[in-house]
Amino acid sequence: MSQTVIAVGAEQTMTHGAPHRQVINIQPITRIEGHARIAITLDEQGNVADTRFNIMSLRGFEKFIEGKPAEEVPKIVNRICGICPWMHHTASNKAVDGCFNAQVPPTGVKLRELMQVMAQINDKILHFFFLAAPDFVLGAGADYKVRNVLGIVQAAPELATQVVKMRQMGQMMIEKFAGKVIHPIVVVPGGFAKPMREDERQEMLAKSREQLEFARFCIDFAKKNIFANLDEATLKLGEIRTGFLGTVKPQDGSLTLFDGVLRLMKPDGSYQDFSYEQYVDFLGEHIEDWSYCKFPYARTWNEGFSMDLKQPKGIYRVNTLARLNVCDKINTPYAQAELEEFRAKFGRPAQSTMLYHWARLIELVYACERVIELLEDETITDHHVRNEVTPQAGRGIGCVEAPRGTLIHDYSTDDNGCISRANLIVGTTHNVAPMNMSIRAAADAVISKGVITEEALNKVEMAVRAYDP
Repeated sequence: MSQTVIAVGAEQTMTHGAPHRQVINIQPITRIEGHARIAITLDEQGNVADTRFNIMSLRGFEKFIEGKPAEEVPKIVNRICGICPWMHHTASNKAVDGCFNAQVPPTGVKLRELMQVMAQINDKILHFFFLAAPDFVLGAGADYKVRNVLGIVQAAPELATQVVKMRQMGQMMIEKFAGKVIHPIVVVPGGFAKPMREDERQEMLAKSREQLEFARFCIDFAKKNIFANLDEATLKLGEIRTGFLGTVKPQDGSLTLFDGVLRLMKPDGSYQDFSYEQYVDFLGEHIEDWSYCKFPYARTWNEGFSMDLKQPKGIYRVNTLARLNVCDKINTPYAQAELEEFRAKFGRPAQSTMLYHWARLIELVYACERVIELLEDETITDHHVRNEVTPQAGRGIGCVEAPRGTLIHDYSTDDNGCISRANLIVGTTHNVAPMNMSIRAAADAVISKGVITEEALNKVEMAVRAYDP
């Protein structure tokens, strides 16, 4: 059987007949935070026979931090992602705390959560407006020359100016207080490196209230101008049926981005809660010989692992849509009102992949409200932000909700306090199998009988973009 490989760049539009098998490579996938490609194999009739989502890198962090003093590791693993270094920095410190049996004072916990949630705000603004919005504001079939953030600037200059201003303000708030907004060092084993002054609290509080007003404007704008215009075909683009994983507060099952218990929900909405330390009992890690990634799956469903669209096994998703599905409620008023509206429209659990964008804006509102709650607590300026720690042998598991999903850092240390073993499950890693399934579902919907257009291929990319990988 003959096979043709076709490399498709973002600037190319192609329509081909299909007398023999073809492989269409979409490389690079545009407007994502990293490097990846999609391979679509067509059968002899030009219909989709197979799809694969390929990440062309081996990171290796689990191995090369072995032997390092554990207290140095949080300053190393924040290089895993330049977009969300705070999440790796915080989760890593939590894991080191566990290894050293360190107790973090309450104010240190508050400052850690504050920085992490503030970083979430900036990340969500970046993804929705810079990466995702061109597909919806300008259209999936718009010329690639304008289907980007510059096209947004031309189409809605006042909105674009406000978006840039709010994100820049958020980044500078973090940098002014914590010293570094990228590759942070201020979270330390046992707590936080510096206390907050009252004048810093007041300044950050005023600016955070501005961010909340902007977040409320964003979701209102999106509901009226983007989400209201989604037709059924777009809403179902890349849709798959899976379970979900996210973090909730153990007391009431409410949404939290910083600390709580993990909740693993089946596709039918039933769920189990478990502690971070139990993750290996609930989650397995599968390997495919064609990918550098590992494929986490739900071990306790006793199904094994399969990405088959008709009969998936063990597949769950993380990230914004997952967190809204697993939580019982949101303990901030504006975000809770948005959640109630969302569930009235789409039920629980909502399965549409495109709803990740809507969920992302609801979380943006929540993050802004939560930052204000933390800053309105005057005890956040208490000077006791750190306890002494003693390097020792132990095991610690640190977990937070990164923008891209549940982030797990699992370390063991030797008697000298050096890392002897490490396991990481990064937010995007949980979604590798679902992304493979979503691009197959999207490709099946938009490619038929060998007809391949730029708009069709961009719609396949949209199925990946929704996950913000």
